[in-house]
Amino acid sequence: MTTVTPPLPYRVADAWAETADTRSIELVPAGGELAPFSAGQFAMIYAFGVGEVPVSVSALRGRHGGLVHTVRAVGAVSTALYRLRPGDSVGLSGPYGTGWDLEAAAGHDVLVVGGGIGLAPLRPVVHEVLARPAAYGRLAVLVGTRTPADLVYRDEIESWRGRARVEVTVDRPGPGWPGAVGVVTTLLDRLDLYPGRTCALVCGPEVMMRHTARDLVTRGLAPQRVQVSLERTMHCATGHCGHCQLGPLLLCRDGPVVGYDRVASLLLVREL
Repeated sequence: MTTVTPPLPYRVADAWAETADTRSIELVPAGGELAPFSAGQFAMIYAFGVGEVPVSVSALRGRHGGLVHTVRAVGAVSTALYRLRPGDSVGLSGPYGTGWDLEAAAGHDVLVVGGGIGLAPLRPVVHEVLARPAAYGRLAVLVGTRTPADLVYRDEIESWRGRARVEVTVDRPGPGWPGAVGVVTTLLDRLDLYPGRTCALVCGPEVMMRHTARDLVTRGLAPQRVQVSLERTMHCATGHCGHCQLGPLLLCRDGPVVGYDRVASLLLVREL
């Protein structure tokens, strides 16, 4: 079982809007500091007087040296986090779960596929690969979102162009959208994909991950070279309560990042 860590006080050093319902918050220690996080891991963030939720780290080091989390307001706790402003406090515990296996990706082309806010836990991967280009091959970032207005990290994504292959598609374009329209898997046709030397990292809605991973395997990638970040209802984050069970896996402990070779059959069963 994962070790239970009591929440430590963290202060909001910065907070900014990504979209109309999504904000990023940078948290710095306000009394004790958690162990270092790796890309793909998550924290339990406690909004005082409301509750706590698991949130993946969207940057390992922000402008003030803190952890960055990107939160979409969809429930009571996430809405409370969305409303945080600099100077506010939260409780933070972690790190929890498995991260992206970047050691396995070393020396390989790296394909990042993010759907919606699923780009958040993949963002530190892009930071890492861009910071150490000699350690990896080519970087491609494919992003799918509902509408142009729902695209997170818009300016930063533009800054990746020139150093990485970046493609963005939307479900509903709206007036003036110059880019691609359709599901994110359609962007795979735009790539010169070399299956034997590519590692793929995928995060987004489960149906999107299922189709993307399956498509990549069909194109020749070995299932173990496709990593997905899965989400189930996480209550304890330590493998005790069982709410995040997926077949034999407890995703807060055995995930959220898992090789597609371990979960391909599980993702085909709706009841799991």
